[in-house]
Amino acid sequence: MSSPAKRIIRLVGVYDADSTLRGEVAYWIGARLGRRHCSLCDITHGSIRVRPEWNACRSGLPVPFDTFHRDDQPHQVRAVANGQAPVVVAETEVGHVVLVDPVRLNDCSGSLDKLLLAIEHGAAHHGLAWAPL
Repeated sequence: MSSPAKRIIRLVGVYDADSTLRGEVAYWIGARLGRRHCSLCDITHGSIRVRPEWNACRSGLPVPFDTFHRDDQPHQVRAVANGQAPVVVAETEVGHVVLVDPVRLNDCSGSLDKLLLAIEHGAAHHGLAWAPL
């Protein structure tokens, strides 16, 4: 008999930007000039604020999905991401695992649907199941 799947209790997204006012402004200007890019930002934000469809999607997920910046991410997430950003990490009952790395986030091309598929693929790849809210 196989062991039960580990349960995802939270998703954590890490933006490839800093949370300080200076970091936010530098990212915004750099993005407008084509010098900065964060694939997770492309999915969750418009040019200035959070996309309403992202808020709706996030509230409909079976677990919380929290987002952080490079400089304010939880240390457990920082450790498993190993310096990579942007990423999506699953917090499970037994630890943390990267579900979507920067390459796969970039492959989402700003699509929320593709992000959800990438998360599902990552969860399946790691034998993870959803813990209900």
